[in-house]
Amino acid sequence: MGPKNILITNPKDMKAFIKELKMYPFSLMTGVNTLFNGLLNQEAFKTVDFSHLKMTVGGGMAVQKPVAQKWEEVTKTKLAEGYGLTETSPVACVNPVDGRMRLGSIGLPIPSTELKIMNDDGQEVGIDEPGELWIKGPQVMAGYWQRQEETANVMVGEWFKSGDMAAIDKDGFFRIVDRKKEMVLVSGFNVYPNEVEEVLCMHPKILEAGVKGIPDDKTNEAVKAFIVKKDPSLTEEEVKEHCRKYLTSYKVPKHIVFRNELPKSNVGKILRRLME
Repeated sequence: MGPKNILITNPKDMKAFIKELKMYPFSLMTGVNTLFNGLLNQEAFKTVDFSHLKMTVGGGMAVQKPVAQKWEEVTKTKLAEGYGLTETSPVACVNPVDGRMRLGSIGLPIPSTELKIMNDDGQEVGIDEPGELWIKGPQVMAGYWQRQEETANVMVGEWFKSGDMAAIDKDGFFRIVDRKKEMVLVSGFNVYPNEVEEVLCMHPKILEAGVKGIPDDKTNEAVKAFIVKKDPSLTEEEVKEHCRKYLTSYKVPKHIVFRNELPKSNVGKILRRLME
């Protein structure tokens, strides 16, 4: 197609980023959930000209529904979520852009690519049942360079075990549940941080949220939430009351801490393992 690419070297500087956006009639934009959320919380972002924007693609981490909905409200374009890993060069699945896009879904496998959802016994699971996402296609790596043991842990023939928990619906659309190793086990029940984070970010006084499991004597693990306030008046009890409306009791964060910022990767992905 021959389009021009504008690379933003420091997207964390939101004010400078928005100035760049105002200089070009951009038609396509890619980013991660925290980037979109950050831009939406800048007043100047509402004054950007979105008339040329046809589509926005989100990846790198789960796109939260409240963020996608507000993005469409402000920009008048949909935020299409895709999925992939370095090991899949990197795209494996993406929402179609022909009007079939589904909020909360990573869409359909790209051409020549197969995806399936497997349980711990290596059996394929049913519709809407969570399991590990396995990927096969020409873009999937042959293995890790000179690391046979690590390769054997993730490759089953041509299939790559992603380490992500996912589910497929009756129409063949996939959705990511969460990273398998970041799942929290509370009294034998699975709690996926993505679900809790999405509920937290629905609260109007919360700017960002990250969730992880911590050891607990009574329940094996407990849910701990790390929150960046949008409104300084936000209290711990407000957060718990909000969560009780949308989550079953064992998913409601037992521990809540407020932080000025959350640890992030270079591309803005929240790093749960570094939250403390």
